[in-house]
Amino acid sequence: MIGDSAGQLPLWTDARQEEWTVRVSRRARRLSVRVHFTGRVEIVVPPRTSARSVERFIGRHREWIDRRRAEARRSARPPEPFPPRQIELTACGEIWRVHAAGGACAPRVDEGADRLLTITGNLADPAAVRRGMRTWLVARARTALGAELARLASELGLGYERLAVRRQRTRWGSCSVRGTVSLNCCLLFQRPEVVRYLLVHELVHTLHMNHSGRFWGRVERHVPDWRRLDRELLDGWRRVPSWVFDESA
Repeated sequence: MIGDSAGQLPLWTDARQEEWTVRVSRRARRLSVRVHFTGRVEIVVPPRTSARSVERFIGRHREWIDRRRAEARRSARPPEPFPPRQIELTACGEIWRVHAAGGACAPRVDEGADRLLTITGNLADPAAVRRGMRTWLVARARTALGAELARLASELGLGYERLAVRRQRTRWGSCSVRGTVSLNCCLLFQRPEVVRYLLVHELVHTLHMNHSGRFWGRVERHVPDWRRLDRELLDGWRRVPSWVFDESA
């Protein structure tokens, strides 16, 4: 058995040495496959799914997977310099300049005046630099997205209990039955209109914990063109810089 705990497990590597992974999800009710914009393949399975079931599922969908991976490779973004020279946060209209100062200590990222990020420490340790930049990104998202969520909640007359911000690969946001709105820090790389739709979407879940007609009717009342924005958000991963997830930058 694959197991009954959430996590990511290696499945195999193909001739290109690109990893396929199985992610066990307690939320999953059936097997599904995701081909990310980088070409990475993720098989999402319910707990206690047998390896044989996964193999059969992949066999049935292998043609579709290969086609989607080929499309991802054709539209892949060119390699980006790391650390980046600047970081554009489209959601809040900010451009942060990045200064790699270097040094002998452990890498750290400091936010300065005039939207300047300074990276001090050993730049030969890119994993530590990425961790610092990601920590900053989550903190910046908590401030910027938190302010907009609070403003929208007041404007629409909808409440929530608390905000959580994470760096997630597959979900843009969620709302728990206890009123916790969880947002992906990668929303900062999306257009303000798209972010507003996602925030409205999660706030309406405080009234309707489903995707019923009543739910979508309330969303449409506040965001008439939600369908177009939802399609744009589905493609939003392409606007996320590689350093946010890449482990080999």
